[in-house]
Amino acid sequence: MTEPERDDQADQTEKQADGSGRGNKKSEPKPWKPPARNTIHNEIVTLSMVLKTAQRHGWLENLPDLSDPYRRQSKVEHRPWFTPNEYKQLFKATRKNAAKPKRKRYKRHAEQLHDFVLFMANTGLRPDEVKHLEFRDVEIVEDEYSGQKILEIEVRGKRGVGYCKSMPGAVLPFERLRDRERPMAGNPNGENSEPVEPSKLEQTDRLFPNEFKKMFNNVLTDAKLKFDRNGKARTAYSLRHSYICFRLLEGADIYQVAKNCRTSVEMIEKHYAAHLKDMIDTSLVNVRRQKPRREEQEEPDQRPEA
Repeated sequence: MTEPERDDQADQTEKQADGSGRGNKKSEPKPWKPPARNTIHNEIVTLSMVLKTAQRHGWLENLPDLSDPYRRQSKVEHRPWFTPNEYKQLFKATRKNAAKPKRKRYKRHAEQLHDFVLFMANTGLRPDEVKHLEFRDVEIVEDEYSGQKILEIEVRGKRGVGYCKSMPGAVLPFERLRDRERPMAGNPNGENSEPVEPSKLEQTDRLFPNEFKKMFNNVLTDAKLKFDRNGKARTAYSLRHSYICFRLLEGADIYQVAKNCRTSVEMIEKHYAAHLKDMIDTSLVNVRRQKPRREEQEEPDQRPEA
C-alpha cells in the first residue's frame, strides 16, 4: 500500500477549525503508516453492513464482492497475560505506588488501582463488567468446598447477567474498597472535599467509579511489564487472561472455569490452554510400549537311558 499524497492546505484548515493550530510551536504532521489488518477488516465489515442495508431498501440490486483478497491469519496467538512471577512483580509495584504516589492528591486513586489489580486477578471479570459493578452486586459468603470466605458476584456485562465466584484473595481488596472513605458526590477527584463516613456508603455506589488507565500504564511501563514476550501490549484485560491461566495451571476443570468466566470451553482451549505447558500430561504423552521379554530357553529333556 502506497502512501497517499498529503494535502497541506486541508490540514491547515482542519487545524484552524478545531483550534489545534494555535500556539507558538509548529505542530509537525505525524508520519504516515499503512493501516493494520484488523483496521481494514473492521472497515470492510462496516461497509458491508451499509451495502446490505441499501440492498434491503431496494437501492442496490447486487452487492459487490468484499471477500478478503489475502489469506486469513491461521496462527492462533496467545493473549497477553502475566506469568505468576510477573503478576507478583505487578502487585508489588502497585502496592509501592499506593504507599508513595507521585502526587499526594492521587493517593486514593493509587490505592484504588492496587485493589483493582488484586480484584481482577482473583475474579476474572472483564473490565467493562467491573466498571458497572455496584456494591449491592457483591456478597461475602463462605465457600462450602474450602471453608474460606469468597465473593459471590452478580455480573452485568457483555453476556448479559451472569454469576461469578471469586478466589479468597478477592475478599480483602473488596473490604478495603467498601470501608475506604469516599469523596463527596460532585468532586470525584477528592480534592479539597470532606470524605463521607464508611457507614454512609450507598449500596448503589460503584466499586470503581474512576478510571485510572493512565496510572496503570505508567506502573506497567516503570515495571517493564507493558509488553509481553511477543511484543503485545498488556492492558486491564490481561488480568482476566491471567486469572484463567492461573486456574488452568492449578488444575481446575476447564468447563467450570469457562462457566465462571462466562465464556466457552472452545475459547479457553484455543486461546489459553493450548499455550500452557502444564496442560500437557506427561503420564499420557511419554508412554512407551513394554518390550516383550525373551523367553528363557528351556533345557532339553533328559531321557533315561534304555
